[in-house]
Amino acid sequence: MFGRLTRAALTAAALLASSAAPFAAGAVDLTMYYPVSVGGPLTKVIDGMVADFEKRNPDIKVNAIYAGNYDDTRVKALAALKGGQPVQLSVLFSIDAYDLIEQDAIVPFEDVATTAEDKSWLSSFYPGLMANGVINGKTWGIPFQRSTIVMYYNKTAFREAGLDPDHPPATWTDMIAAAKKLTRTDGSRWGLMIPSTGYAYWMFGALAKENGETLMSADGTRTYFDKPPVVEALQFWRDLAVRDHVMPEGTIEWGTLRQAFVEGKTAMMWHSTGNLTEVRKSAPFDVGVAMLPANRAPGSPTGGGNFYLFKKATPAERAAALKLVRFMTEPERAAEWSIATGYMGVSPAAYETPALKAYVKDFPPAAVARDQLAVSTAELATYQTGRVRKLLDDAIQSALTGAKTPAAALTEAQDQADRLLKPYR
Repeated sequence: MFGRLTRAALTAAALLASSAAPFAAGAVDLTMYYPVSVGGPLTKVIDGMVADFEKRNPDIKVNAIYAGNYDDTRVKALAALKGGQPVQLSVLFSIDAYDLIEQDAIVPFEDVATTAEDKSWLSSFYPGLMANGVINGKTWGIPFQRSTIVMYYNKTAFREAGLDPDHPPATWTDMIAAAKKLTRTDGSRWGLMIPSTGYAYWMFGALAKENGETLMSADGTRTYFDKPPVVEALQFWRDLAVRDHVMPEGTIEWGTLRQAFVEGKTAMMWHSTGNLTEVRKSAPFDVGVAMLPANRAPGSPTGGGNFYLFKKATPAERAAALKLVRFMTEPERAAEWSIATGYMGVSPAAYETPALKAYVKDFPPAAVARDQLAVSTAELATYQTGRVRKLLDDAIQSALTGAKTPAAALTEAQDQADRLLKPYR
């Protein structure tokens, strides 16, 4: 009796093991580091998308680690890799590609996306969003949390100041004129604020583009910080405070500017479109959104984060990571993400989904960042990106605080950037 029960139990166990084996063999755990640097309930949105992915792919488990801002996320993800912890993918700055390639930390998507369907997917994104992701003919980053800088403005304040709320300033000259009318002499409201901490180089990239110049070469080996149009752009930024008196002197905090705008402390602000949904929910006034005003030309650098695939992953993990990235960038998911956050849908197909079509029809500002892609430029990205970016950030802040003239600050930054980048030419 005992023997028969034992044999029966063994038989049942063997059957159970054989039925479970295919799942165990194909089961994959993924760890994804994700930045949360812009306001809004981003973690809830990402968690929901991950949960939907796991339902569709029950053999893949995704552990999303929210690691702070982009710089924090890069540092933590790379530290985990160096420490032998499993990390297969991450959303990091689109401009991190050069550094990640130099560190031999990532693989191009073409190494994993090999089918005809995969290749079609690689070509489905807005070209403007791929400018920072395609290097030497290979795709190192896939756009996801992407943005351009837009101008938010208080339509109610525009009406009170006698300005047309449906025709925001389209040029630098018009912006200054409007800002003067919107600035209150008692200091309770400024006409304009452009943030100069956190992502000063990004805002400055917009000003340079609007003055007809880019900040770097397409191959990431040269910067153009001391070119006359670039110096003029920084002088203009400084003059908004010290000459035109429409913006506070010194630096303006990135992290608190959205709240300052919502509280009516500034009538216009330049900020990421990633704040759009939260600003719309929080502002007690009618919010307008416009493309950035132009001087010699319109435009904004793109910004935000791309998906990257880390090199230290098994073939099965890479395949699963690709499956996750493809899921997250499907038109329906991209539309959901855009509506929930204000970030752009990353492909034309996203804006053809019924959900995003209806949303844009109801709230036209949701299409401003996308439309601005037609005049966008790549975000500042070079070899030695972190060091070069810091050189420029420091130069901008020294000029805005009056410690140096714009020309002196940018010449010094250019000289140092040349020394860093010369070996890569």
